[in-house]
Amino acid sequence: MEFSRRSMLTAIGAGTAVALTGCGAGTTAAGSANGPAEGEITLLTPIYEGSDGKQLLEQKILGGFRKKYPHVKVNVDYTTYTQLNEKITTGLAGGLLADVLMMGVGWIPPFAAKKAIAPLPEKLATAHDYEKRVLEPSRYDGKLYALPVVLDTRIVVYRKDHFAAAGIRKTPANWAELRAVAKQLTKQGRIGFDPFSIELRQCWETFLYANGGSLFSADGKEPRFTDARGVGALQFFKDLIADGSVDYTKKTAEGSPSNVQTGKASMMMTSSALWKQLETQNPELIKDDKVGAFVLANRKPAMLQGGTLVTQSASSKQPAAARALVEYLATPASILGAAEQRGSVPGLSDLNNTGYVKQNKFVDISLRNMSAACSEGGTAAWMEIREKIKPTLEPAIVGGQSAKDAIAELGRLAEAAIGRM
Repeated sequence: MEFSRRSMLTAIGAGTAVALTGCGAGTTAAGSANGPAEGEITLLTPIYEGSDGKQLLEQKILGGFRKKYPHVKVNVDYTTYTQLNEKITTGLAGGLLADVLMMGVGWIPPFAAKKAIAPLPEKLATAHDYEKRVLEPSRYDGKLYALPVVLDTRIVVYRKDHFAAAGIRKTPANWAELRAVAKQLTKQGRIGFDPFSIELRQCWETFLYANGGSLFSADGKEPRFTDARGVGALQFFKDLIADGSVDYTKKTAEGSPSNVQTGKASMMMTSSALWKQLETQNPELIKDDKVGAFVLANRKPAMLQGGTLVTQSASSKQPAAARALVEYLATPASILGAAEQRGSVPGLSDLNNTGYVKQNKFVDISLRNMSAACSEGGTAAWMEIREKIKPTLEPAIVGGQSAKDAIAELGRLAEAAIGRM
């Protein structure tokens, strides 16, 4: 039987049985994770990209794992975040889910609710000195299902030289100041602010949180973004566009020189990983101290916390080996290696004073502001809802739809998705 991407998403989001048929998820058939770590397992990962990443994972990280667990063979299945959800749902449908999976923040509740992934011992939550908010996306229904590997925060990066030339002495403390500064810096083909070179979903979520809003109720059963704070976050984009200080068409692609790098924008929402890109593409901006960063704030400071978590399939036939790999990938040495390779944020307090963190100013500011970190997700229906955020909100930005109507439509879609769980 063939499954389209849409049908697979519906299966995992709507709670039908088809996605779990034949895979043994949620049963005890897979055995106990307390036995000897041995056998052949598969790791599905969207990170460790490129030849450098592959070398890091297969030679350094898994090399250390093989020394510790010589009777375990690890096969690596590389994918991308764009393809990851489809890859997992295909594995669920066909009963061929990888033993160990790396997935994004917000993904744990949907797959834990379907019993596709196995809970982990609570003692692992204190095995290392995790930052306070880092483990929140790893839990579902009070149980620990994953461990964080790397974080990717969303912050505002700005050109210090543009600010100085305009006589601006401090970074914006709220949206009124942000709007005024963006207008002041817009000139001669340069936009004052580029919020849209990150995903629209994540951009709007960051502004929602900064406006004091939230995505869902604590139990994940009700959307909470439909109030004035969610509408206000989307309306703010429309206001900036009306000012001429923001242009939705001037987004830059991931990996390409960003608008802040080229001087085409004075401020932009971006990932903490931009520092690594600057080191490669524009080291002079770092050397001359022309770039800085701050955390978006309005009613409160808010820094969206994304990242990659590692979890264990509930259907693994080698659960002890799978558990051992989950734990190993979340050790300080493995985390630091992955963070350095990607320019990401390590979520362990005992890595805060490493040379990597201290020289990467965007990682450093992220770690110093973890109290403002907020995560996306929070409902078992997230995998269905997340796909609908951009196409539902975009008409309010590029067309004539009102922010209120766009948010209301997204709310209806979210309620319907949650109702099918």
